[in-house]
Amino acid sequence: MAIANITEEPILTSEVDRRHILHPFTDLSVMEKAERTVIVGARGNYVFGEDGRKFLDGLGGMWCVNIGHGRNEMADAIADQVRRLDYYSPFDDLTTPAMATLAAALARHAPGSLNRVLFTTGGSTAADSAVRIAHHYFERIGQPSRRHIITRDRSYHGSTYLTASLSDRSYCEGWSRESGFIHHISAPGLYRRPDNMSESEFTDYLIEEFESKLAELGVENVAAFIAEPIQGSGGVIVPPSGYLRRMREVCRAAGILYISDEVVTAFGRLGHIFASQAEFGIVPDMITTAKGLTSGYIPLGGVIVSDEIYERMCSPGSYFNTGFTYSGHAVACAAALKNLEIIERERLCEHVRAIGPLFEKKLGELRDLPLVGDVRGHRLMMCVEYVADKTRKELFADETRIGKRIWRHCQKRGLLVRPLAHLNVLSPPLTLDAQEIEFVGDVLRAAILDTADELVREGIKVA
Repeated sequence: MAIANITEEPILTSEVDRRHILHPFTDLSVMEKAERTVIVGARGNYVFGEDGRKFLDGLGGMWCVNIGHGRNEMADAIADQVRRLDYYSPFDDLTTPAMATLAAALARHAPGSLNRVLFTTGGSTAADSAVRIAHHYFERIGQPSRRHIITRDRSYHGSTYLTASLSDRSYCEGWSRESGFIHHISAPGLYRRPDNMSESEFTDYLIEEFESKLAELGVENVAAFIAEPIQGSGGVIVPPSGYLRRMREVCRAAGILYISDEVVTAFGRLGHIFASQAEFGIVPDMITTAKGLTSGYIPLGGVIVSDEIYERMCSPGSYFNTGFTYSGHAVACAAALKNLEIIERERLCEHVRAIGPLFEKKLGELRDLPLVGDVRGHRLMMCVEYVADKTRKELFADETRIGKRIWRHCQKRGLLVRPLAHLNVLSPPLTLDAQEIEFVGDVLRAAILDTADELVREGIKVA
């Protein structure tokens, strides 16, 4: 597609991109020469390239297009809100019907006493705000020493300075990070647990590690533990049975706040509006959310806070000193309300619970391939991990770019997946059907086999 320019001849979108765009989370030296796939349209579970190619959106945009693309009723809801009220400040005593109605809807679906919402601009600002709220809460109850935050390896909580520091340490390689009050413990990944350790023994090991970290820091100095119910960008790490409940119990006994990062797992991805209690049996003190909240149609995020935290923060002499110009943006809230209406009306959570096992089974069949070390995930949140040696679980060298190779072969066949180093992750729209599941599995299989042949031709050993 050509972009008009008043002073020059029209140039291709791909070339404009090459000259001016900093693509998130990529090797810029590679992007200097890489071809661009220009997406110009979308409808349902598919997106369309400028060259007319059609792709099944196997990653749901970025874990977010839950109701599918191009919904006319979403466009109408957004346009109607713009015509009625485009924007107004959420500060002080100002509010809008869309913001208030959405907050009430989220409180209705959230577990326990999570009834108060701070709207943010996305998942990063939600997690960032949750940590600030945790620190403020302990200031209000006279425990200002509680500053430390415990997070996990292979986590992802955002890309602000604070939330990048909360994420896996690899996200800050070559970048500055906050390390004074942020501490990492092991990811609960069963595939790479210590050899000869059972699932229950591994859970015990993780709980003991957490308790040891608390003892090392001093329980009286720890404010919060933050965790994704299933770790997303770290490789779709599904925790062992009972792990999250036990972590929650330790937090409760120690007076530590539990922040459940549901930016990916909420709004149907795992078959529930919120997965913390419905899927994992925990009621956290805060839930962060974004992505599927609007199905990606407009940016919006939020922190949902318990009544207990709220009551302490609204005591006399307290000032809630956080928020954003676009907190509770009326147009974004209108989109979220319509999105939630569609999810409920079309029973998409029930659909995910029904079709998710088919997706798991189809992708699980890839385990017989030589490059596939593990297939893991739950319902419509899945990952394939590739290894050079299945017996030793040995990874390919970084420069092999195994995930990217397979991603490229998938794209040639009309499927978009997400490459993450030695992984491909999938998070398709919740409207995926059985025929499309077969397509995804068959394309991945062909792409993996083509990649194995490619590696052999290049002299790269495949055990």
